[in-house]
Amino acid sequence: MNDQWPARPPQNPGDTEARAPLDIEQFSASSDRPGTPETDAHEEPGAGVLYVVSTPIGNLKDITLRAIEVLRTVDLIACEDTRKSGILLQTLGVPANRVSLHRFSESRKTSSLLRHLKNGEHVALITDAGTPGISDPGARLVRAALEAGFRVVPIPGPSAVTAALSVSGMEAQTFTFLGFAPRTDDQRRTFFRQIRDRGATAIFFETPKRILRTLSIAQDVLGESRITVMRELTKVHEEILTGTPASIMQTLQARAAIKGEFIITVQGRKEEAPAVDLDRIVKDLITEGFTGKKLADEARKRFGVKKAAAYDRFLKIAGK
Repeated sequence: MNDQWPARPPQNPGDTEARAPLDIEQFSASSDRPGTPETDAHEEPGAGVLYVVSTPIGNLKDITLRAIEVLRTVDLIACEDTRKSGILLQTLGVPANRVSLHRFSESRKTSSLLRHLKNGEHVALITDAGTPGISDPGARLVRAALEAGFRVVPIPGPSAVTAALSVSGMEAQTFTFLGFAPRTDDQRRTFFRQIRDRGATAIFFETPKRILRTLSIAQDVLGESRITVMRELTKVHEEILTGTPASIMQTLQARAAIKGEFIITVQGRKEEAPAVDLDRIVKDLITEGFTGKKLADEARKRFGVKKAAAYDRFLKIAGK
């Protein structure tokens, strides 16, 4: 094993820090070098393509083969921070030109990047970690490219949101992503009241400096609701804490220092089934001419009540 990689228990062989060099070629396809990114038969001749590329949120081995191919073959890479992205790109052996595109420069640099696309150059959009446009820059450029008629291609991969939900143990058929929690106490209280009242599983980010105060207010508003607090996902010091806001706050307060970025999920309320008026159901079915076992079958089909319960109620109402 490369001695630059931090040691880890053998049961987690893929868990490495984002600074370690990787032998990416062992994962490469059979060709020596990927060709030009694929194009669509209906694409405007000569037009460039904007690739929205997901990058690792901590562990460099989470990069996808398709992302490697695209990053190696595009003409220009728009990075949230060219220095941070440079570590990944250098590891991948990516020679392409880089330009910064962060939240303060996106509006100013979008037109320049559109000119590159118009000139037939392929452009990749990446952020410091995860998927562009998800609490990160990128949406303005993507929207402008779409409106200008350029092809925009997603290169899916790591996402802190889906990674956190997958290990939260919470139902996620419906969930709400809320970005970072608000800064002021009043805003946080409103924030948690909305989560409580909405009912769906919620997920948001928080910083190490504000996590304790956020959990304190969550305790006041959410009470004993189940939450999961995740820190440094996919990195060496990855941690997942599950409990109430109070219990997790107590765990963190006992530490000399609190480090790392946090992702918090809040368990949504389980919808309570509406109360069933079995007497009314049985009486209505009797009025319609149903009796005995046929009534019980009909009650189950229409209203989802148990046949035995409907039959017993029929016998009581009928005086049998």
